[in-house]
Amino acid sequence: MKEKSPKIKINKKSQKKLWIKPLIICCISIPCAILLAFSTFTGIRASQFSKLTEAAPLNIEEYRDFSLMLKNTYPTRYEQLKPLPYNLEGFSPEVKAESAILIDISNGNILYEKNSQEIIPPASMTKLFALYVVEQEIAAGRLHYNDIIPLPPESWACNMPPHSSLMFLGKGQKVTLEELLLGLSVSSGNDAAYALAYTICGSMEAFVDRMNQVATNYGLTNTHFVESSGYSELNTTTAREMATFCRIYLNEHPDSLKRYHSVKSFTYPKEHNMADGDEYKAQDWSKGLPEHITMGITQKNTNPLLDKLEGCDGLKTGYIDESGYNLALTAERNGTRFLSVTMKGPGRTTAEGQQGRIADGIELMEKAFETFCNYKDLSSIHNYFVKTFRSKEKAINLVPAFTPEAITVPFAFGDSIKENLEKMHIEVIVPSYIAEKMPQGTEAGRINFFLEDYLLDSIPLVTDRTINESNFIVKAADRLILLCKPYAHLQD
Repeated sequence: MKEKSPKIKINKKSQKKLWIKPLIICCISIPCAILLAFSTFTGIRASQFSKLTEAAPLNIEEYRDFSLMLKNTYPTRYEQLKPLPYNLEGFSPEVKAESAILIDISNGNILYEKNSQEIIPPASMTKLFALYVVEQEIAAGRLHYNDIIPLPPESWACNMPPHSSLMFLGKGQKVTLEELLLGLSVSSGNDAAYALAYTICGSMEAFVDRMNQVATNYGLTNTHFVESSGYSELNTTTAREMATFCRIYLNEHPDSLKRYHSVKSFTYPKEHNMADGDEYKAQDWSKGLPEHITMGITQKNTNPLLDKLEGCDGLKTGYIDESGYNLALTAERNGTRFLSVTMKGPGRTTAEGQQGRIADGIELMEKAFETFCNYKDLSSIHNYFVKTFRSKEKAINLVPAFTPEAITVPFAFGDSIKENLEKMHIEVIVPSYIAEKMPQGTEAGRINFFLEDYLLDSIPLVTDRTINESNFIVKAADRLILLCKPYAHLQD
């Protein structure tokens, strides 16, 4: 007979108690694990922030796009010429020329204008564009200053239009490129302009195309040439566009001032320039210029202010009946350089025209140097490293939206350059950190330049990349980090 298995009775209350303990353990352990993981994540993130000293650089494409965005956002501050960033009352030179402009070369600030956008023939100021094209060829290594330049008949003085300014090129002469450039800038030789055009491009038409391309490249929409000497009234420009080009020319070729434009006189031809078989001797020109020129002619620089204006070292005169007396003038004192362009200056004779150039040039330059100087300590204008919280990025750079080459300082509170510059002070406003979404290019700081309490210029500091909001875990961790340890801003 089989024995019956004993029946086990399960206590339902006890069964319920068996599940309570694991449940309690789970309820406690899971949050603890989550809390531990969150604490670990927060600690790691805090450690990363504490060691962070720079933002990852933008790649080449990102940097290019960002630079383009800044130029589009602040277009006037990227132009060659721009208005003063502050209002200045009482600066009003008395200029007799019909059209004029005065600029600070260092930053392109316009200090004075008078009908500066009137279209006028540049006359021999045209030769500055010819010089620029030649300098391009030299920089490219296709020409050298000591190269002997062949002189086609189109460049001989005897074949130039009547009343042309000349350096007196003749048949068979041996002339270097540097001598041609001196003849172009000092003597304003139309014959030199033709010789250079044929040397570089083989024809006047092709050379003029190069000059016009330069004007187009720099957005000079009212500047156009039909020949390179300035003799034609069909060449056109404005005082503003000529000043724009002169600033470019001087910034790219500063040595040209000493090499050409400040040279006070030039003698040509000399004995070494003579054609084979020619004798260096005086000639009778009563019946016109001969093909062979054998006597040296010394000419003073056409700029009448080289001997009359302190610091003057350029730049170029121009005259035809249709343009009046033009002058692109520059001078430098104590590290500050100004440039003026006056066009349609008055005068019924050359002597009267020169006196008008002198009067207007001195008026503009002396008042400029009496009123302004340059402040060039721009060490505060740089990128500022800033940490970013609650975002996918940990750090960004705040970048100056633009960088002036100098600050134009008015003599508003002192009698000397030193007194004024001592009153300059700079205020840099940079956040300790950023903890919000921001598109690239958002202003998040500023650099202010003051003369005492007067704001001269203010440069926005903008985000160099978009700050994207992160997930809720990162935002919670960063909120805790900021609560536990406030961050003072760090500067590069």
